[in-house]
Amino acid sequence: MTAAPTLLDVFHRSDASHDWACTPAIHVPGPPTSVTLSYVQLHRQCARLASQLQHGLQLERGAVVTLVLPNGPLFVASFLACAGLGWIAAPLNHAYNAEEVRFYVEDTRSSVVIVPAGWSAEGRPAVQAARALGCRVLELAPIAAEDKGDGATLDTGAIWQAQPDDVALVLHTSGTTGRPKCVPLTHRNIRTTMDNVVRTYQLTRSDCTLIVMPLFHVHGLIASLLSTLQSGGACAVPPRFSASAFWPHVQAFNVTWYSAVPTIHSILLRHTLPDPLPKLRFIRSASSSLAPHTLKQLEEALQAPVLEAYAMTEAAHQMCSNPLPPAVHKPGTVGPAQGVELTVRDEQGREVAVGEQGEVCVRGANVTAGYRDNPTANRDAFFPDGHWFRTGDRGKLDADGYLSLTGRIKELINRGGEKISPIEVDAALLSCAGVKDAVSFAAPDELYGEVVHCAVVSDYVSDETDSGAAAEVERIRAHCAEKLSAFKVPARVYLMRDIPKTATGKVQRRLVAAKVGTQA
Repeated sequence: MTAAPTLLDVFHRSDASHDWACTPAIHVPGPPTSVTLSYVQLHRQCARLASQLQHGLQLERGAVVTLVLPNGPLFVASFLACAGLGWIAAPLNHAYNAEEVRFYVEDTRSSVVIVPAGWSAEGRPAVQAARALGCRVLELAPIAAEDKGDGATLDTGAIWQAQPDDVALVLHTSGTTGRPKCVPLTHRNIRTTMDNVVRTYQLTRSDCTLIVMPLFHVHGLIASLLSTLQSGGACAVPPRFSASAFWPHVQAFNVTWYSAVPTIHSILLRHTLPDPLPKLRFIRSASSSLAPHTLKQLEEALQAPVLEAYAMTEAAHQMCSNPLPPAVHKPGTVGPAQGVELTVRDEQGREVAVGEQGEVCVRGANVTAGYRDNPTANRDAFFPDGHWFRTGDRGKLDADGYLSLTGRIKELINRGGEKISPIEVDAALLSCAGVKDAVSFAAPDELYGEVVHCAVVSDYVSDETDSGAAAEVERIRAHCAEKLSAFKVPARVYLMRDIPKTATGKVQRRLVAAKVGTQA
């Protein structure tokens, strides 16, 4: 399928004979009661909101609008309305404090901050930050069950102004190795990924996904929400992930697949499964490395293929994925490229041979043209030969084109000249019985320059104050010694109650290292 011009084409379909007025687009779980919006209702709701915003805000095309909204139909309608008007949506985590909101609003030069109704009176941090910057605040009421957009028909042709190469979305990188950079994504970038995801997983109108990732991130927004709408399928959109509500939602809305980070998969594994177990067509994992041991547990427990994907903000999310059965699935890899060109190159930008490690580079219609207002980062991010985007990830391709990732280049541990992949160490730790979570990182060492340290959450001890801590550390190190070469075995194991992660479930190794450094 060729990418159509804009995001609003999810409402402009070639199969017009299908009754889209009766086809669910969004399911909103209760309490008090669940609400379903059809494609026609959602389109009318988006158009109505767009008309209100256009007349109320009087913004020019290309204006940035910050969305500080929880998952739900109001977020969906607000995002599509802003994008369709030719504005740039800048969604933010609604749990950010005032300083965090201030940084992102300033960095994007946002014109307006949109928040839920009542936030001004409550003095929420997003409102405080916007007012401190002299930025307008607009409160929006929730979409009510009795107001599904069934009113008079709007002239949507006069409302929607977006063009294919207009920027629709700006997001910041997760900052796992440094200061977040602002990534602009056009309608064409996003639509390319939407089509790639639909094709990779053969999504159809028969599918329904349960969105467990936040919509302020490309994983939830593009892979789960927009790609499903592109397929004509349905999205169940609760306000947040809840392990206790997950299976009731799967059953209530006949969910056929979901996509999540490994943290969420692991949480689900620790909860009681329903009997009988609902049948999922597949499970997708992305945004962080999934340990082979966890993958095996997940497939056995949920009785569905678990497909690891490779994605990043700069590529409008998906670049690679393991395919659906009966195609070959290779655990420990992120599969072959899906709708993009991918190569592995050395530091001089030369392509390396199959099986050799180097930096993963991509190019395609999904890839951003460059970071916003950051010429230095753009110079470093692209090889001039063919405009290949440098992902910063180290990996290798096999003879079948399947990609194995060995870690972020800046996160590789250099022990006396030996380069150690923290992903490999993480996998060994997570295969140890009783280890619920683990992350490895580099620690300075006088003799070797760097050595491997790790933080672990164990089922058997709470933290390093526990009487059994010393024995648990030795047990974990002994297990690693069976899985890894001696120089890769963690020299120090920190036992923690939990490991800090970003709002999207990503581990920031440098922050974990800093945290345990203050405890040492």
